[in-house]
Amino acid sequence: MADLELLNQTGRIFDIQRYSIHDGPGIRTIVFLKGCVLRCRWCCNPESQNYAIETMVQNGKEKTVGRDVTVAEVFETVEKDWSYYRRSGGGLTLSGGESLCQPDFARALLATAKSKGMNTAMESMACASFEVIDSILPYLDTYLMDIKHTNPNKHKEFTGRSNELMLENARKIAESGKTNLVIRVPVIPTFNDSVDEIVSIAQFADKLPGVKKIHLLPYHRLGQDKYEGLGRKYLMDGIVPQDKEHMEMLKKAVVNNSNLVCQIGG
Repeated sequence: MADLELLNQTGRIFDIQRYSIHDGPGIRTIVFLKGCVLRCRWCCNPESQNYAIETMVQNGKEKTVGRDVTVAEVFETVEKDWSYYRRSGGGLTLSGGESLCQPDFARALLATAKSKGMNTAMESMACASFEVIDSILPYLDTYLMDIKHTNPNKHKEFTGRSNELMLENARKIAESGKTNLVIRVPVIPTFNDSVDEIVSIAQFADKLPGVKKIHLLPYHRLGQDKYEGLGRKYLMDGIVPQDKEHMEMLKKAVVNNSNLVCQIGG
């Protein structure tokens, strides 16, 4: 039974997606938390970046993005699909934004899910103090960690922040042995989609204790219209997604230069 204090914890979300077969094992419900410390040029959820509640125009209509909820309110939706979780090994996944921008809320969601016997996962860049991350790990079955580049200068140019903290946290999470750490790479043209850059990330991941899997996530433009709806410029305008052959070439390079199991997509 979930603790009353956990159930009353409040946080800010912008979406809940049911019946997902990505972002963790089985059939899952993904809760998208608002707020992020990065400003990735290619972000497909720009409405997640600001913690503030915003107005976005979609299909010619204004839409409020962001709402404050309790853990109990979130689980009114999450628990609707218990039968699917049981049969498939699925459960709850936190995404964003960056879940670690709301650490108390993220921890309460994950702890509540575990108390109910659900599988848990979190998609995150690990851009927070390790003390914050370590307080969440006991409630996390799978950590889907984005590593976007190994070069700190290029990382900062395209995301707004350097990557030293994230890479150090990846090492600490792996060394803790407290969760299944899976590395994910958004493969972005002009940023990191060369063989050398992807192999550099794979070789870094291959040295992390216990890490066995890496996911290459192809660039897409599904969030492009959201920028216009928010009154913002899309900085990747004109950039074309990679073809299947290019992604297969990068996958082959990972397999040939590491011991990781590599897949295209999440």
